[in-house]
Amino acid sequence: MKRAALLIDATSPYSVGLADYFTKTFTALGGEVVASQKYSGADTDFRAQLTAIRGSTPDAIFLPGYYVAAGLVAKQARQLGIGATLLGGDGFEAPQLLEIGGPALEGVYYSTHFASENTGAASRRFVEEYQRINGSVPNGLSALTYDSIKLVVDAIRRAGTTEKTALVRALAATKDFPGVTGRTTINAQRDADKDAAIITVKNGKLAFVETIRP
Repeated sequence: MKRAALLIDATSPYSVGLADYFTKTFTALGGEVVASQKYSGADTDFRAQLTAIRGSTPDAIFLPGYYVAAGLVAKQARQLGIGATLLGGDGFEAPQLLEIGGPALEGVYYSTHFASENTGAASRRFVEEYQRINGSVPNGLSALTYDSIKLVVDAIRRAGTTEKTALVRALAATKDFPGVTGRTTINAQRDADKDAAIITVKNGKLAFVETIRP
């Protein structure tokens, strides 16, 4: 993919931030952002923006938004004859994604925090135990919640106390914490550098592609 278009929720810092990061990374890798369109929050009709994007003939459309927009954009793009691959982030992750977008989502790719198909030993144990207790497969938020609690427990253990300042320092010093979502390191900006799972839609179902490590 050499040519990408952006469809950004101008009211969402999440969407604007992801679009900026995508643009910097995609162009650094030799790609070209050939169009950029905006929408607002709960909009449901994206045909005007997609029509403008269609003229730039992108290979991919990056939609840093949530699953409702993703499903609707996919359907409307296909109705307009746009065959570009739709790309997104963890906002796509929801059971309703496939319900909203249906067959139009075939071939979509998005990154998220966890895939139940991960083959790591810790991930397998978590999935098996979660299924035993809840009768369903865990999603990314379930796995992140589990890892967050364990990470705090690990920091308390290393700090030797629950006193606020000491605990904050211990959390900030986290390196290669082995969680069910992969290894987590807290960087100098106190963001989490961690693995990302790549998911696609194949034959009408979500399918794990690979894990990308920082």
